[in-house]
Amino acid sequence: MQKIFFVRAEWDDEAHVWVATSDDVPGLATEAETLEALSEKLQKMVPELLEANGMELPQEVPFELLARRFTVSTARPA
Repeated sequence: MQKIFFVRAEWDDEAHVWVATSDDVPGLATEAETLEALSEKLQKMVPELLEANGMELPQEVPFELLARRFTVSTARPA
């Protein structure tokens, strides 16, 4: 069975970007303004970084992007 690489994305409210890191992909640290743009960057970066770390790669390199964003809202007074 082919390994799926996990990538975490967290919203940086101060910088207004999604920041991606991964324990599975050594050296991965990148950011983008949208999850779509981040995913596009990762499609190139994940295989490149794995190869740079000496891994032999299959034709396709599957990765799962797990995103989370914390938000605080206020309730309207009744």
